Amino acid sequence: MIEARRLHILRAVADHRTVTAAAAALYLTPSAVSQQLAALEQETGHRLVERGAKGVRLTAAGEILLGHTNAVLAQLERAEAELAAYASGAAGTVTVAAFATGIAQVVAPAVARLADTSPGIRIRVQDAEGDASLPMVLDRQVDVAVAVEYRGAPAADDPRLTHVPLYAEPFDAVVPVTHRLAGCAEVPLADLAKDPWIGPYPGNPCHDVVVLACESAGFQPRLEHSSDDFRAVVALASADVGVALVPRSALRGMDLAGVVVRPVDGVAPTRRVFAAVRRGAEEHPLIRPVLDALRAAAEEA
Repeated sequence: MIEARRLHILRAVADHRTVTAAAAALYLTPSAVSQQLAALEQETGHRLVERGAKGVRLTAAGEILLGHTNAVLAQLERAEAELAAYASGAAGTVTVAAFATGIAQVVAPAVARLADTSPGIRIRVQDAEGDASLPMVLDRQVDVAVAVEYRGAPAADDPRLTHVPLYAEPFDAVVPVTHRLAGCAEVPLADLAKDPWIGPYPGNPCHDVVVLACESAGFQPRLEHSSDDFRAVVALASADVGVALVPRSALRGMDLAGVVVRPVDGVAPTRRVFAAVRRGAEEHPLIRPVLDALRAAAEEA
């Protein structure tokens, strides 16, 4: 008989590629993870993982079991949801991980809405960049992620997750007030090819949006200044050290005295924001109201 907790460990190893990283995500020791993998191999009668210089990879048998693991764990999530519904679980804590502007745009309004509609649900919010929250959901560190699409992100049909689209927003060009294009109604990205750029660090999903938009315009941005804080990005632009692309919602309430904000000429680069939960958990009586509140907040934003 295969134990479900060992399937959790197999999936964590597949996701994180090393025993050490999987152990850290699961709050276990590496030796405990190795022991559980060995026990799982004994239960199945197959070698499931191979260790190499670059970490751990699944064998063909391991990949077969991983496919079933995703289905089994999703079904267990559904079982928990139905049992909680049977017990009318209308009270409890739900942890939501979201990036800063996502918190301001949809999470905070959703928390306020839930205080009226579902007072028994307590929300705990954790600030996490858009590429960090999905692994936190998969590792059961949080219940809900508010994330953005990025290169390498789990696809919308990933068997481990359920995606709930929330909103899409354009990036606007931010240039110093003294910039040669400051008087334009719209800024063609190609005209910024020779400028120094300010932007998020690689790994931040917004970095991908900026780089891909510039590549589509025919150039690689010369990123001379880096910050994941858009207030810092705008402050640097106001100091006339470069230009930037910033999500529109991130500019709300900011001091824009030293910059000019203009739409991008043509098809604007866009970030798409969604909520994600472990597959099968979307109908849990604590999580469903949170997803509904996030969607309602996105529609009203």
